[in-house]
Amino acid sequence: MGYFEKMLATPSVERDTSKTSQGVSNVDIGFIGLGAMGSAIATNLVNTSGHAITVWNRTAAKAESLVAVGAKLAKTPKEAGAGKSIVFSMLADDSALHAALSGDDGLLAGLPKGALHVSLSTIAVATADQVAALHHERGQRYVSAPVFGRPDAAAAGRLFIAAAGAAPDLDEAEPVLAAIGQKVFRIGDKPSAANLVKLCGNFAILAAIETMAEAMALAEKGGVAKAKLLEVLTGTLFDAPVYRTYGRILVEERFTPAGFKAPLGLKDMRLVGEAADKSRVAMPLLSLVRDHLLETIAKEGEDIDWTGIGKTVARNAGI
Repeated sequence: MGYFEKMLATPSVERDTSKTSQGVSNVDIGFIGLGAMGSAIATNLVNTSGHAITVWNRTAAKAESLVAVGAKLAKTPKEAGAGKSIVFSMLADDSALHAALSGDDGLLAGLPKGALHVSLSTIAVATADQVAALHHERGQRYVSAPVFGRPDAAAAGRLFIAAAGAAPDLDEAEPVLAAIGQKVFRIGDKPSAANLVKLCGNFAILAAIETMAEAMALAEKGGVAKAKLLEVLTGTLFDAPVYRTYGRILVEERFTPAGFKAPLGLKDMRLVGEAADKSRVAMPLLSLVRDHLLETIAKEGEDIDWTGIGKTVARNAGI
Protein backbone atom coordinates (compact mmCIF):
# COMPACT_ATOMS: atom_id res chain seq x y z
CA MET A 1 0.00 0.00 0.00
CA GLY A 2 1.45 3.37 -1.04
CA TYR A 3 1.64 6.65 0.83
CA PHE A 4 -1.60 8.10 -0.50
CA GLU A 5 -3.52 4.89 0.08
CA LYS A 6 -2.27 4.74 3.69
CA MET A 7 -3.34 8.32 4.28
CA LEU A 8 -6.76 7.56 2.79
CA ALA A 9 -7.55 4.28 4.44
CA THR A 10 -11.02 5.79 4.84
CA PRO A 11 -11.87 6.99 1.84
CA SER A 12 -16.97 23.09 -18.51
CA VAL A 13 -16.70 26.53 -19.38
CA GLU A 14 -14.07 28.19 -21.61
CA ARG A 15 -13.10 31.55 -20.29
CA ASP A 16 -10.79 34.31 -21.53
CA THR A 17 -8.54 36.02 -19.01
CA SER A 18 -6.62 39.27 -19.06
CA LYS A 19 -2.94 39.58 -18.16
CA THR A 20 -3.51 41.00 -14.73
CA SER A 21 -3.08 40.01 -11.12
CA GLN A 22 -5.78 42.36 -9.90
CA GLY A 23 -7.60 41.01 -6.85
CA VAL A 24 -4.61 39.24 -5.34
CA SER A 25 -2.11 42.08 -5.12
CA ASN A 26 0.56 41.96 -2.41
CA VAL A 27 -0.03 38.25 -1.84
CA ASP A 28 2.90 36.16 -0.60
CA ILE A 29 2.82 33.18 -2.94
CA GLY A 30 4.60 29.88 -2.39
CA PHE A 31 6.02 28.06 -5.41
CA ILE A 32 7.32 24.49 -5.28
CA GLY A 33 9.31 22.87 -8.09
CA LEU A 34 11.87 24.60 -10.31
CA GLY A 35 12.42 22.27 -13.24
CA ALA A 36 12.37 23.68 -16.77
CA MET A 37 8.67 24.57 -16.61
CA GLY A 38 8.51 25.52 -12.94
CA SER A 39 11.51 27.81 -13.18
CA ALA A 40 10.07 29.59 -16.24
CA ILE A 41 6.69 30.05 -14.56
CA ALA A 42 8.15 31.25 -11.26
CA THR A 43 10.49 33.65 -13.05
CA ASN A 44 7.58 35.12 -14.96
CA LEU A 45 5.65 35.59 -11.71
CA VAL A 46 8.59 37.29 -10.00
CA ASN A 47 9.20 39.60 -12.96
CA THR A 48 5.63 40.54 -13.89
CA SER A 49 3.08 39.82 -11.17
CA GLY A 50 4.20 42.13 -8.37
CA HIS A 51 3.65 39.36 -5.81
CA ALA A 52 6.16 38.27 -3.20
CA ILE A 53 7.29 34.77 -4.19
CA THR A 54 8.78 32.15 -1.88
CA VAL A 55 10.28 29.22 -3.78
CA TRP A 56 11.46 25.73 -2.91
CA ASN A 57 13.26 23.17 -5.02
CA ARG A 58 14.91 19.90 -4.08
CA THR A 59 18.14 21.23 -5.62
CA ALA A 60 18.41 24.67 -4.04
CA ALA A 61 20.97 25.88 -6.57
CA LYS A 62 18.24 26.03 -9.21
CA ALA A 63 16.64 28.86 -7.21
CA GLU A 64 19.67 31.15 -7.36
CA SER A 65 18.51 33.12 -10.42
CA LEU A 66 15.11 33.67 -8.81
CA VAL A 67 16.58 34.78 -5.50
CA ALA A 68 18.75 37.22 -7.45
CA VAL A 69 15.62 38.97 -8.78
CA GLY A 70 13.77 39.09 -5.48
CA ALA A 71 12.32 35.66 -4.63
CA LYS A 72 12.70 34.23 -1.14
CA LEU A 73 14.20 30.75 -0.77
CA ALA A 74 12.51 28.21 1.50
CA LYS A 75 14.48 25.33 2.97
CA THR A 76 11.54 22.90 2.86
CA PRO A 77 8.11 22.61 1.21
CA LYS A 78 6.65 23.17 4.69
CA GLU A 79 8.44 26.50 4.89
CA ALA A 80 7.29 27.42 1.38
CA GLY A 81 3.68 26.94 2.50
CA ALA A 82 3.92 28.42 5.99
CA GLY A 83 1.70 31.48 6.37
CA LYS A 84 0.68 31.45 2.69
CA SER A 85 -2.88 31.75 1.43
CA ILE A 86 -1.93 30.20 -1.92
CA VAL A 87 0.88 27.86 -3.01
CA PHE A 88 1.61 26.63 -6.53
CA SER A 89 3.49 23.47 -7.41
CA MET A 90 5.01 22.32 -10.69
CA LEU A 91 6.56 18.91 -10.17
CA ALA A 92 7.73 16.29 -12.63
CA ASP A 93 5.52 13.40 -11.63
CA ASP A 94 3.36 11.78 -8.98
CA SER A 95 6.31 10.63 -6.87
CA ALA A 96 7.81 14.12 -6.78
CA LEU A 97 4.45 15.51 -5.66
CA HIS A 98 4.24 12.82 -2.98
CA ALA A 99 7.70 13.75 -1.71
CA ALA A 100 6.87 17.46 -1.54
CA LEU A 101 3.59 16.85 0.29
CA SER A 102 4.59 14.23 2.82
CA GLY A 103 6.51 14.11 6.08
CA ASP A 104 7.22 16.61 8.80
CA ASP A 105 8.75 19.03 6.28
CA GLY A 106 6.06 18.55 3.63
CA LEU A 107 3.56 21.03 2.26
CA LEU A 108 0.66 19.29 4.01
CA ALA A 109 2.31 20.06 7.33
CA GLY A 110 3.03 23.69 6.50
CA LEU A 111 -0.02 24.92 4.60
CA PRO A 112 -2.46 26.74 6.92
CA LYS A 113 -6.09 25.70 7.23
CA GLY A 114 -8.16 27.38 4.55
CA ALA A 115 -5.14 27.93 2.31
CA LEU A 116 -5.14 26.87 -1.35
CA HIS A 117 -2.73 24.53 -3.14
CA VAL A 118 -2.79 24.82 -6.94
CA SER A 119 -1.01 21.95 -8.67
CA LEU A 120 0.20 22.73 -12.19
CA SER A 121 1.67 19.25 -12.64
CA THR A 122 0.66 16.49 -15.03
CA ILE A 123 -0.29 13.67 -12.67
CA ALA A 124 -2.59 10.67 -12.60
CA VAL A 125 -6.31 11.19 -12.21
CA ALA A 126 -6.29 8.93 -9.15
CA THR A 127 -3.41 10.87 -7.59
CA ALA A 128 -5.29 14.15 -8.02
CA ASP A 129 -8.30 12.64 -6.26
CA GLN A 130 -6.11 11.45 -3.40
CA VAL A 131 -4.32 14.79 -3.02
CA ALA A 132 -7.66 16.63 -2.98
CA ALA A 133 -8.86 14.32 -0.19
CA LEU A 134 -5.68 14.81 1.85
CA HIS A 135 -6.03 18.58 1.71
CA HIS A 136 -9.74 18.36 2.56
CA GLU A 137 -8.94 16.27 5.66
CA ARG A 138 -6.70 19.10 6.88
CA GLY A 139 -9.13 21.90 6.12
CA GLN A 140 -7.01 22.99 3.16
CA ARG A 141 -8.22 23.58 -0.40
CA TYR A 142 -6.97 22.14 -3.69
CA VAL A 143 -7.18 23.01 -7.39
CA SER A 144 -5.67 21.08 -10.30
CA ALA A 145 -4.47 23.41 -13.07
CA PRO A 146 -2.13 21.53 -15.45
CA VAL A 147 -0.74 23.59 -18.30
CA PHE A 148 -0.28 23.26 -22.05
CA GLY A 149 2.88 24.80 -23.48
CA ARG A 150 6.64 24.47 -23.56
CA PRO A 151 9.17 26.37 -21.41
CA ASP A 152 9.39 29.30 -23.85
CA ALA A 153 5.63 29.80 -23.60
CA ALA A 154 5.86 29.56 -19.80
CA ALA A 155 8.55 32.24 -19.69
CA ALA A 156 6.38 34.52 -21.81
CA GLY A 157 3.24 33.91 -19.73
CA ARG A 158 1.52 32.33 -22.75
CA LEU A 159 0.49 28.95 -21.38
CA PHE A 160 -2.98 27.45 -21.75
CA ILE A 161 -4.38 26.20 -18.44
CA ALA A 162 -7.04 23.57 -17.69
CA ALA A 163 -8.30 24.26 -14.16
CA ALA A 164 -10.78 22.40 -11.99
CA GLY A 165 -11.94 22.75 -8.40
CA ALA A 166 -14.58 24.48 -6.32
CA ALA A 167 -15.75 27.69 -7.97
CA PRO A 168 -14.55 30.00 -5.15
CA ASP A 169 -11.13 28.34 -5.25
CA LEU A 170 -10.91 28.84 -9.02
CA ASP A 171 -11.93 32.47 -8.56
CA GLU A 172 -9.07 32.93 -6.10
CA ALA A 173 -6.49 31.16 -8.27
CA GLU A 174 -7.49 32.61 -11.62
CA PRO A 175 -5.87 36.06 -11.34
CA VAL A 176 -2.50 34.43 -10.70
CA LEU A 177 -3.13 31.87 -13.44
CA ALA A 178 -3.87 34.78 -15.76
CA ALA A 179 -0.37 36.08 -15.07
CA ILE A 180 1.17 32.85 -16.37
CA GLY A 181 -1.27 31.91 -19.12
CA GLN A 182 -3.12 33.38 -22.06
CA LYS A 183 -6.33 31.46 -21.39
CA VAL A 184 -7.83 29.51 -18.49
CA PHE A 185 -10.36 26.76 -19.24
CA ARG A 186 -12.63 25.92 -16.32
CA ILE A 187 -13.27 22.18 -16.50
CA GLY A 188 -15.52 21.64 -13.48
CA ASP A 189 -15.61 21.35 -9.70
CA LYS A 190 -13.71 18.05 -9.43
CA PRO A 191 -9.97 18.80 -9.52
CA SER A 192 -8.96 15.55 -11.22
CA ALA A 193 -11.12 16.38 -14.25
CA ALA A 194 -8.45 18.90 -15.26
CA ASN A 195 -5.79 16.19 -15.06
CA LEU A 196 -7.86 13.93 -17.32
CA VAL A 197 -8.15 16.76 -19.87
CA LYS A 198 -4.38 17.33 -19.69
CA LEU A 199 -3.63 13.64 -20.27
CA CYS A 200 -6.04 13.55 -23.23
CA GLY A 201 -4.33 16.64 -24.61
CA ASN A 202 -0.82 15.24 -24.26
CA PHE A 203 -1.90 12.05 -26.00
CA ALA A 204 -3.35 14.13 -28.86
CA ILE A 205 -0.10 16.14 -29.12
CA LEU A 206 2.04 13.01 -29.38
CA ALA A 207 -0.38 11.50 -31.88
CA ALA A 208 0.00 14.65 -34.00
CA ILE A 209 3.80 14.38 -33.76
CA GLU A 210 3.60 10.75 -34.87
CA THR A 211 1.31 11.66 -37.77
CA MET A 212 3.62 14.43 -38.98
CA ALA A 213 6.71 12.26 -38.57
CA GLU A 214 5.18 9.51 -40.69
CA ALA A 215 3.96 11.95 -43.33
CA MET A 216 7.37 13.63 -43.48
CA ALA A 217 9.10 10.28 -43.86
CA LEU A 218 6.85 9.42 -46.79
CA ALA A 219 7.37 12.82 -48.41
CA GLU A 220 11.15 12.70 -47.96
CA LYS A 221 11.49 9.22 -49.45
CA GLY A 222 9.39 10.41 -52.37
CA GLY A 223 11.66 13.37 -53.04
CA VAL A 224 9.66 16.16 -51.35
CA ALA A 225 11.43 18.16 -48.64
CA LYS A 226 9.96 17.98 -45.14
CA ALA A 227 9.89 21.77 -44.97
CA LYS A 228 7.81 21.98 -48.15
CA LEU A 229 5.32 19.45 -46.82
CA LEU A 230 5.00 21.42 -43.58
CA GLU A 231 4.48 24.63 -45.56
CA VAL A 232 1.56 23.03 -47.38
CA LEU A 233 0.06 21.49 -44.25
CA THR A 234 0.20 24.66 -42.16
CA GLY A 235 -0.88 26.77 -45.12
CA THR A 236 -4.06 24.77 -45.66
CA LEU A 237 -6.08 22.64 -43.24
CA PHE A 238 -3.45 22.17 -40.51
CA ASP A 239 -2.70 25.75 -39.52
CA ALA A 240 -2.69 25.12 -35.78
CA PRO A 241 -0.08 25.63 -33.05
CA VAL A 242 0.53 21.90 -32.60
CA TYR A 243 1.43 21.48 -36.28
CA ARG A 244 3.40 24.72 -36.56
CA THR A 245 5.39 24.29 -33.34
CA TYR A 246 6.11 20.58 -33.44
CA GLY A 247 6.27 20.42 -37.22
CA ARG A 248 9.10 22.96 -37.24
CA ILE A 249 10.99 20.97 -34.60
CA LEU A 250 10.64 17.82 -36.74
CA VAL A 251 11.79 19.64 -39.88
CA GLU A 252 14.82 21.16 -38.16
CA GLU A 253 15.46 18.00 -36.11
CA ARG A 254 15.85 20.09 -32.95
CA PHE A 255 15.56 17.14 -30.60
CA THR A 256 18.17 18.40 -28.12
CA PRO A 257 18.23 20.20 -25.82
CA ALA A 258 14.82 18.87 -24.92
CA GLY A 259 11.93 21.21 -24.21
CA PHE A 260 9.99 18.19 -22.96
CA LYS A 261 12.07 15.09 -22.34
CA ALA A 262 10.91 11.82 -23.85
CA PRO A 263 10.81 10.00 -20.46
CA LEU A 264 8.28 12.57 -19.22
CA GLY A 265 6.20 11.94 -22.32
CA LEU A 266 6.45 8.21 -21.65
CA LYS A 267 5.27 8.81 -18.07
CA ASP A 268 2.28 10.75 -19.39
CA MET A 269 1.37 7.98 -21.85
CA ARG A 270 1.51 5.49 -18.99
CA LEU A 271 -0.96 7.67 -17.08
CA VAL A 272 -3.18 7.88 -20.16
CA GLY A 273 -3.12 4.09 -20.31
CA GLU A 274 -4.10 3.84 -16.65
CA ALA A 275 -7.05 6.15 -17.20
CA ALA A 276 -8.06 4.23 -20.33
CA ASP A 277 -7.89 0.90 -18.52
CA LYS A 278 -10.05 2.19 -15.69
CA SER A 279 -12.67 3.53 -18.10
CA ARG A 280 -12.42 0.50 -20.42
CA VAL A 281 -11.48 2.64 -23.44
CA ALA A 282 -9.49 0.96 -26.21
CA MET A 283 -6.70 3.25 -27.46
CA PRO A 284 -4.68 1.34 -30.08
CA LEU A 285 -2.80 4.45 -31.21
CA LEU A 286 -1.57 4.91 -27.64
CA SER A 287 0.29 1.59 -27.85
CA LEU A 288 2.06 2.72 -31.03
CA VAL A 289 3.26 6.11 -29.77
CA ARG A 290 4.28 4.62 -26.43
CA ASP A 291 6.37 1.97 -28.20
CA HIS A 292 8.01 4.63 -30.38
CA LEU A 293 8.89 6.62 -27.27
CA LEU A 294 10.43 3.54 -25.66
CA GLU A 295 12.44 2.79 -28.81
CA THR A 296 13.60 6.38 -29.07
CA ILE A 297 14.76 6.53 -25.45
CA ALA A 298 16.54 3.17 -25.81
CA LYS A 299 18.46 4.29 -28.90
CA GLU A 300 18.91 8.04 -28.31
CA GLY A 301 19.11 8.34 -24.52
CA GLU A 302 16.88 10.00 -21.95
CA ASP A 303 17.78 13.60 -22.75
CA ILE A 304 16.06 13.67 -26.13
CA ASP A 305 12.84 15.63 -26.69
CA TRP A 306 9.67 13.61 -27.15
CA THR A 307 9.55 14.83 -30.75
CA GLY A 308 12.60 12.59 -31.16
CA ILE A 309 10.17 9.84 -32.13
CA GLY A 310 10.61 11.48 -35.55
CA LYS A 311 14.12 9.97 -35.63
CA THR A 312 12.67 6.54 -34.89
CA VAL A 313 10.01 6.89 -37.59
CA ALA A 314 12.60 8.05 -40.13
CA ARG A 315 15.02 5.27 -39.21
CA ASN A 316 12.31 2.64 -39.55
CA ALA A 317 11.51 4.09 -42.98
CA GLY A 318 15.14 3.62 -44.06
CA ILE A 319 16.03 7.32 -43.91
